[in-house]
Amino acid sequence: MKRLSFLVAQIATTLLAAPVPAATIAITGGTVLTGVGEESIAGGTVIIRDGRIVAVGAGLPVPAGATIIDARGKTVTPGIIAGMSDLGIDEVGGVRETNDSGARTAPWSAALDLSTAINGNSVHIPVGRMGGVTRAVVGPGAESDIFGGQGVVITLAQGADPVMRPRAFQFVELGENGAGLAGGSRPAAWASLTSALAEAARYAANPAGYDRGLSRDSLAKAPDIAALVPVLRGTMPLVVHAERASDIVQVLGLKARYPALRPILIGAREAWLVADRIAAAGVPVITLSLFDLPDDFETLASSRSNVGLLQAAGVTVAMGLFGGDSAAQPRNLPYFAGNAVAQAAVPGATGLTRGQALATITANPARIFGLTDLGTLSVGKRGDVVIWDGDPLDVTGAPIAVLIDGVAQPMRSRQTDLAERYKSLGRSDLPLQYPR
Repeated sequence: MKRLSFLVAQIATTLLAAPVPAATIAITGGTVLTGVGEESIAGGTVIIRDGRIVAVGAGLPVPAGATIIDARGKTVTPGIIAGMSDLGIDEVGGVRETNDSGARTAPWSAALDLSTAINGNSVHIPVGRMGGVTRAVVGPGAESDIFGGQGVVITLAQGADPVMRPRAFQFVELGENGAGLAGGSRPAAWASLTSALAEAARYAANPAGYDRGLSRDSLAKAPDIAALVPVLRGTMPLVVHAERASDIVQVLGLKARYPALRPILIGAREAWLVADRIAAAGVPVITLSLFDLPDDFETLASSRSNVGLLQAAGVTVAMGLFGGDSAAQPRNLPYFAGNAVAQAAVPGATGLTRGQALATITANPARIFGLTDLGTLSVGKRGDVVIWDGDPLDVTGAPIAVLIDGVAQPMRSRQTDLAERYKSLGRSDLPLQYPR
């Protein structure tokens, strides 16, 4: 522990002594997992200049004047990208006033823009950053309508504007939850979805005259319909929450009606049953690896092999989910990825290779959401790099340094500050109710 503490302090001192941002940083001597296939570079070097990766490999010369980070005995990976989360919009799950993920009584739905609610000072952001998370996809919840609104991609860099890409996707709730929101049945939810897309097509054809075609009691609202036009044109993905295989098949069928549509499935716990059809449609999936309990009627076929079978079929899979600890604590995503690797060793099961697992939390979410300059340690990508003291896919490994856009990030949070404050209090510093 003393040696680990010394190494952490040494790396932190090296980084913080550099200009912010340092013009050139060379991370040397570590095992570099680039996030590209199974590529692993022993004794590798990653060189970052002006926030971008300019070289990756073994035996590379270090540029003159570069700040050198000695990563010998460590593992170097791309920054983690949370495929879905509620970072910055949900501070305390049980306190409604701190939760901006859903609007229960709002007159609008698809028009809601989550980027206006992101709190860059959320206490969850430093915790995620210390866990190696450098970027996060943040999604709304659907509470008054099947449409939840437009999600956002954020950076976890300290002091930066957290909003990296506003209006990054539209969210729609189907399945059991969508049925409840639409009036009590799946046909009602599908009628809501298909009629909204039809209205969006009509709006796109004549925006100025759209309102004249609506009756006073119309369910369609022009701002919501206008927000669906980019979805219809394929310039904005449609993230669809669907768990049951039959619901997933219906989502795939939307592409026949609207060829430009870019659906992304989230949840998808029965997706393995129709993995070949998902792959043929080119639809990616965002889910987690430990689902094996039928906690709803629509998840009766849940399987821990879901992720592995999807991968084997050729589906692009990322880790992430709405709600609960998985959304608030994306620092745990490496362990979900690690469990997918362990699943491969279970007799009769299907899991992931280590490279595939790392990609589910780096390269794949970047690919799914069009973050073309993120996700791998490759020339031209942003300098989002994490240095680990051990295996990044194991609970015994932890980040000891995190860089975002080539800038060293503080490895502190509210929790570490409180621990530092209270761990060495004298008896006289204790509250009055404590015996002295």
